[in-house]
Amino acid sequence: MTRAGPRPGVLAVDSGGSGLRVALAVDGQVHGVPLTSKEPVRTGPRGIDSGHLLEQLLPMARQLMAAAGIEELGAVAVGAAGLATLGDELRAELPAALERELGVPRLALAADAVTAYVGALGRRTGAVVAAGTGMIAVGTDLKSWRRADGWGHLLGDCGGGAWIGRAGLDAAVRSFDGRRGGSAVLRARAEEMFGPVPGLPGALYPRTDRPAVLAAFAPEVAACAESDQVAAGILRAAARSIAESAAAVCPRAGEPQVALTGGLFKMGAPLLVPLREELAEQLPHAREVPAAGDPLHGAVLIAVDLASDELTLPRDGRMLHTVAEGTEKSSRRSDHF
Repeated sequence: MTRAGPRPGVLAVDSGGSGLRVALAVDGQVHGVPLTSKEPVRTGPRGIDSGHLLEQLLPMARQLMAAAGIEELGAVAVGAAGLATLGDELRAELPAALERELGVPRLALAADAVTAYVGALGRRTGAVVAAGTGMIAVGTDLKSWRRADGWGHLLGDCGGGAWIGRAGLDAAVRSFDGRRGGSAVLRARAEEMFGPVPGLPGALYPRTDRPAVLAAFAPEVAACAESDQVAAGILRAAARSIAESAAAVCPRAGEPQVALTGGLFKMGAPLLVPLREELAEQLPHAREVPAAGDPLHGAVLIAVDLASDELTLPRDGRMLHTVAEGTEKSSRRSDHF
């Protein structure tokens, strides 16, 4: 009787604003329970800090491999928030580091919007809106990627949680000032959460987590939407912006699918009803479908396909960057196999 050798596995990583999640898959199926670190990966002068990511990832990877009896990995897929604009350090340093520490022969570095897309729609054409504190839309015709928004709370993320929360607080201070567009209902909610309106600048401006603080007020806006026209108007404007981003990236030919993913949509009907009306108007040729899985699930699918040399998703240096074995031996093959 011939004894089978050690089974290779694949590692999937989801690095976002709430921390790091890591899963090990064997034969295409997640083994055990994914591990979580609630400390977000730092961003430094060179972008996403590869050393900080490795500091968290390597112990979790080794723990998962030991629990599964895995001695080697066929591939690793890392989905990282900010990769498209802040990923230079990761692209430069992570391949060699993972090959050295874990013997990883193949690596995919993906924007978190790409792993959200793959988790939601798999390998089909369409568009995915990923919305939580921020908001980004990603689409593909399986030849190239398109993205819209995702510019952060100062420049964009229109329709996301921070955007809705800020619009709600704007209505609160307008009410306090006696200006048009104010909402006494939202003012009352804001004072319940933050204290008297004159103290809002002091409660918000010194915070380093301002987007999250603003987004915390978004559910209050949704709770007021049924009885307050200003709150309902904010959610209608958010829905319009989200649909505009989805329309900007969705393939115009064929019968593409559209999926919504992220914590923002837990608001339910106050946002989803106007959003579905906007999607029907702006994307009449597309069909909305439930998201099949989350970004970690998308990273698993990418890693599995990469390990078996069956990854057919479009590659580019920013959205989905792949590296084959031999990074430390000058035999690097990047973004194609």
